[in-house]
Amino acid sequence: MKQNISEQVKAIALPIAEKLGYEIWDVEYGKVGADYHLCITIDKEDGITIDDCEKFHREIDAELDRVDPIENSYTLEVSSPGLERELKTEAHYKAMVNWDVKLKFFAPLDTSFGSAAGKKEIDATLLGYEDGYVLLKSNDENIKIPHKLISKANTIFEF
Repeated sequence: MKQNISEQVKAIALPIAEKLGYEIWDVEYGKVGADYHLCITIDKEDGITIDDCEKFHREIDAELDRVDPIENSYTLEVSSPGLERELKTEAHYKAMVNWDVKLKFFAPLDTSFGSAAGKKEIDATLLGYEDGYVLLKSNDENIKIPHKLISKANTIFEF
């Protein structure tokens, strides 16, 4: 049910985002403590400001009230993906090619993954995404890891 609500909200949010010059990075709906939260993450090429979040919040809030796709009460949050953004989808990986990333795996990788073998997480440079595989460069070695083995992925930003 949570995924269904997220997809419904994304469909409602996309035209609003496009009209305002934003992209939808992610939509998450779920329970946080005793309350339900709907978090819509927006992005644009030159980054998101607090004013962008406020502008999008006003537009999407009115449309969600009109369409009413969520029956419980919830808190609406609009945010940017940030510099160290989480990568979940193929589009996320493709958007962040040549960025340094930290990948965490569900279990240590087996020996077929070269220098990443036996590790539960690695830092690498993202080279791309192809047919369900994340393409990386780590320790001067190209590695191809099935997306399904990755439990969490984030970009790394050096401050």
